[in-house]
Amino acid sequence: MIAPYITAWSAEQEVPSRVVERLGLGVGYADEGVGDRDKHGVLWQRAAVRRGVGRPEFGRVHPLRQRRAMRLLLCQVCAGPADRNDDGVVWLLRDYRDDWPGWPGGMACTEPPVCVPCVAVSLRLCPALRRGAVAVRVRECEIAGVRGTLYEKGTSSLVAAEGVNLAYDEPDIRRVVATALIRELRRCTVVPLPQLAGRDGVARTR
Repeated sequence: MIAPYITAWSAEQEVPSRVVERLGLGVGYADEGVGDRDKHGVLWQRAAVRRGVGRPEFGRVHPLRQRRAMRLLLCQVCAGPADRNDDGVVWLLRDYRDDWPGWPGGMACTEPPVCVPCVAVSLRLCPALRRGAVAVRVRECEIAGVRGTLYEKGTSSLVAAEGVNLAYDEPDIRRVVATALIRELRRCTVVPLPQLAGRDGVARTR
């Protein structure tokens, strides 16, 4: 069974942690450690790291591997370098070109990019992409913020309020437990899928 690098496995459940108010930092963990925040000071969801143990849960993304793949522009399937040329980095997305002119330009994206050999694998195995997919090359993809859970004050403790996408310069990001890194896609060019998926591709393992 091929399981994408960012897919969470059944043994990789969220690590139970108490979220508390931390003076000057927003929210934090009661037993917070050095690795719980990114370089911007944002708190991240804790998750066990046991890739390959149990069964892959294809509807769930491992937060730390998603963050690594997005930060380093790694293929979300094999964890090798995403394909890049003068036209940009390759992303394989659900096709929402009817959403706005120039889509996906300006899109806040949490799906990491891909390498060319893994395009065919993804199209064959991912049910969501079989409902309509498009490949794009992206010239600009700055890290823009995070997706996560916003916490608010309850009667006696903090409570999880809602899922949000927030830019790093928004004040509320101090009250978020992040689960995914966001890049903003700009200067995008649609690539005909046969140019990529038509090649013989087998996902690499790392």
